[in-house]
Amino acid sequence: MMNRLPPAKADINVLLLENIHPNAVEIFQEEGFRVQTLSAALAPAELAERLRDVHVLGIRSKTKVTDAALVHATNLLTIGAFCIGTNQLDLAAANRRGIPVFNAPFSNTRSVAELIIGEIIVLSRQMFDRSRDAHAGRWRKAADGCYEVRGKTLGIIGYGHIGSQVGVLAESMGMRVLAYDIRSTMAIGNAQQRATLEEVLAASDFVTLHVPETPRTANLIGARELGQMKKGAYLLNASRGNVVDIDALLAALQSKHIAGAAIDVYPQEPESNSDAFVTPLQHQANVVLTPHLGGSTTEAQAAIGREVATALTRFVSSGTTSGAVNFPQIEQSPIPGTHRILNVHRNVPGVLRDVNRIVSDLGANVHAQTLATDSEIGYLVTDLDQDVATDVANAFAALQTNIRTRILY
Repeated sequence: MMNRLPPAKADINVLLLENIHPNAVEIFQEEGFRVQTLSAALAPAELAERLRDVHVLGIRSKTKVTDAALVHATNLLTIGAFCIGTNQLDLAAANRRGIPVFNAPFSNTRSVAELIIGEIIVLSRQMFDRSRDAHAGRWRKAADGCYEVRGKTLGIIGYGHIGSQVGVLAESMGMRVLAYDIRSTMAIGNAQQRATLEEVLAASDFVTLHVPETPRTANLIGARELGQMKKGAYLLNASRGNVVDIDALLAALQSKHIAGAAIDVYPQEPESNSDAFVTPLQHQANVVLTPHLGGSTTEAQAAIGREVATALTRFVSSGTTSGAVNFPQIEQSPIPGTHRILNVHRNVPGVLRDVNRIVSDLGANVHAQTLATDSEIGYLVTDLDQDVATDVANAFAALQTNIRTRILY
């Protein structure tokens, strides 16, 4: 497939869904792109239809981008997930079609970490229940079952960007921090890493989850794991909805083995704010339920808007894929007076040989060429003399291994 950008940047169509922060719109408009925004997610069939004329798509967590939605999106150059998670996108399908996906792995770290710290205190003091009583006209002043968090042990499952920040904040309040991660990571401050999940569960007064959605993390915390936690411990989950077995958690709360929980994500979540929300955890004592708002602060959404919109415009304007979650990484500085060709191809033997033969046969003078690959595709960025760029790009696109070729400028 041979793709060309529209003749003017004003003809590049950007579609932003789910109330993405206005500063993303500003960044695209400053670049000269045409931007359309919608406040809600789109159903798969409607999304597939809208993508026919879209070059850049921006979504948050509710929009499902499937292979079927990408089939006819022949103009789509790139996708931005204006959030941390990318499980709502078929990353492999986008990869096969030569579409890099960018997200915001850092921008809402502080917001989620602060929410967790606040919830630890709320649970330890039963503040949610006491506030509800006061609103109902009941005066229930009591110290029983209420504790300081100083000196308590916090177990962090998933010691990445967010988990490590939670640990730093917890230590500042005098908590002891234990951490478990399947990867080898460097502990920050006085945090102590443990070799197994079971060790952290057994030793912690509070357990907070910060893991991605993978087959390995599905029901990571079930009846067995809850039973391994201390009697009277607390569970917090602001990671992914399928990480905790909700029915098992309900049973552990009702038996008083778990003293409380704070849950921000759920196996099934409403599509919009107008839809009803139901979970078995409703009306349970000392359970804080929040509507997936871990990163929902003004600061986090503004930072996410800047981070992802900048990555998307860099790719559209220069072909840079640094930070893409599903794509080979290339960042090649522009060379004045050249044309840049972007080529995505199936990663099979002989492609570079064929590419270089084309360049040689057409007498093209290559100023710079970078190739990066993953297991499925190769991404080639070539800067060459302007007089032969179109012929070279057409020849690249005619190769049987070609997925997508585009003359950038």
